[in-house]
Amino acid sequence: SIFGSAFYTLTGFHTLHVAIGLLALAVVFALMASGKVRRPSSGAKAIEYYWHFVDVVWLVVFSIVYLR
Repeated sequence: SIFGSAFYTLTGFHTLHVAIGLLALAVVFALMASGKVRRPSSGAKAIEYYWHFVDVVWLVVFSIVYLR
């Protein structure tokens, strides 16, 4: 059905982007924990913006799929 296809496509793509965000955050955490990076760089801030964007997109997806 169209609903099932849309549901699995939206949640699958969102899961993929969450996994990418978690991997990027883990890399930044590892670099900061090892002492190679002392202060958050512009790359770390970009990852932070990406993570919050994924979060906001999930709110939209959740509202459309589950609350509608």
